[in-house]
Amino acid sequence: MFAAADFLDLEHTAHPKLFESQNYVWDALKQIERYLQFRLKPGILGELMGKPFISHQVFIGRGTIVEQGAVLKGPAWIGENCRVRSGCYVRENVIAGNGVVMGNSCEFKNCILFDEVQVPHFNYVGDSILGHHAHLGAGVILSNVKLDHSEIAVVTSDGDIPTGLRKFGAIVGDRTEIGCNVVINPGSVLGRDCMIYPTVNFRGVLSHGSVVKLRQELQVLEKR
Repeated sequence: MFAAADFLDLEHTAHPKLFESQNYVWDALKQIERYLQFRLKPGILGELMGKPFISHQVFIGRGTIVEQGAVLKGPAWIGENCRVRSGCYVRENVIAGNGVVMGNSCEFKNCILFDEVQVPHFNYVGDSILGHHAHLGAGVILSNVKLDHSEIAVVTSDGDIPTGLRKFGAIVGDRTEIGCNVVINPGSVLGRDCMIYPTVNFRGVLSHGSVVKLRQELQVLEKR
């Protein structure tokens, strides 16, 4: 239950070792910093447009384009054929696969993005894992800290599972779509092939292939 392979296709990441011998999929978040310390070999093999800020702790793969105005603080490992757009802020301990979009005014911190993830507009991705071809609509926030800063637990029908983490956003399974302006609260786990409609506020565990809809009643009145 909650094994990495239940949510993520490990063939769509160059870093499957992060998930070896882990009891729960979110345990990989605890390994990112050490993994990069030992395996990161900084270098820029892609194309820079203008003069983005890139620290000496960043690797950028072939075919990746980094636009002017992006800030890659690192440590960070960005794969091949990615697009890092203007205004993107890549903080510490970020791993992105191949074909990833890291968009305008998006912030990334201690996270793993599998191949072909799309995070294109005004998003926050902190202490989270996004599976192959997952997509965040504009304004999606993966909140990673509780208001009281206490340890985060994954809430299930069989009881809460302590994570040992005070910062943990979400696990987003392969091919899951999250609509515009959704807030995913700390400790959420979303299965594969899910869809969450715009403006939903969600916390908990979502089984594979689920759809979350928000119903609201609108009134259209004549202006007087």
